[in-house]
Amino acid sequence: MVLKIALLQLLPGSDLEEQFQIGKSACEKAKEMGADIALFPEMWSSGYSIPQDKDLLSKLEVSADGDFVQGFRKPAEELQMAIGITFLEKHVPKPLNSMMLFDRNGKIRLHYSKVHTCDFDAEKMLSSGDDFYVCDLDIGRGVVKIGCMICFDREFPESARILMLKGAEVILAPNACPMEINRLSALRTRAYENMLAIATCNYPKGKIDCNGHSTVFDGVAWFRDEPGVRDMCIFEAPEEEGIYLAEIDIDMLREYRKDEVMGNAYRHPEKYGELILSERRF
Repeated sequence: MVLKIALLQLLPGSDLEEQFQIGKSACEKAKEMGADIALFPEMWSSGYSIPQDKDLLSKLEVSADGDFVQGFRKPAEELQMAIGITFLEKHVPKPLNSMMLFDRNGKIRLHYSKVHTCDFDAEKMLSSGDDFYVCDLDIGRGVVKIGCMICFDREFPESARILMLKGAEVILAPNACPMEINRLSALRTRAYENMLAIATCNYPKGKIDCNGHSTVFDGVAWFRDEPGVRDMCIFEAPEEEGIYLAEIDIDMLREYRKDEVMGNAYRHPEKYGELILSERRF
């Protein structure tokens, strides 16, 4: 089974209605390209705009059950394609940075809010999510276990590790920042150490503080019966705006996970007590 993911590396519009129309049109093109999933960059509803004024921020919030988010339910059903829509979610006391995944029947399969918000920067205006979730996504040719982490979540090994322990095979990772060698290396490492695929969708060059380079790492570092190693980065977009399709060989990943030594194979969780201590040491 091959999973086809369309990375919607798009420039944002000027308002919510334009965001919806651009997004809907992009999903239609993604389906024409053969995608099973269309993934948006981080916080598509506002084009990753986070005003530092509460009143201005509140004007950009959208409800999870409101017209913008739920507006992608019908295209998902009509196109028979999963859609991962991202949005600034209305929430008390502060909004959330969220993604909702509709399956090909228009049903909600995943609703995740960014756990590791960038509290040192603009995202201090946001609340953080409370957990990581994994769902079974039926793509018509089989079921894939899907998780989500958003942008800065990638910098914490615990994000992908928890998703792996919950069964994730593929992580969808909406993004809004410059994808340079260190951030790309973090994604590569998360995929390698957990033996899972990570699909990241970023905004293109032209969006402030973004540079495209949406990527897919498939998590397979080598083939047992072949010498040497392979590049897990099976796709990297250029800087330019576009809809980019990447294919993840799920069968190959599952075979690799059966025999290899990363992930959960040789962990010693009884020795990891320091990981759950809440105080900062430095």
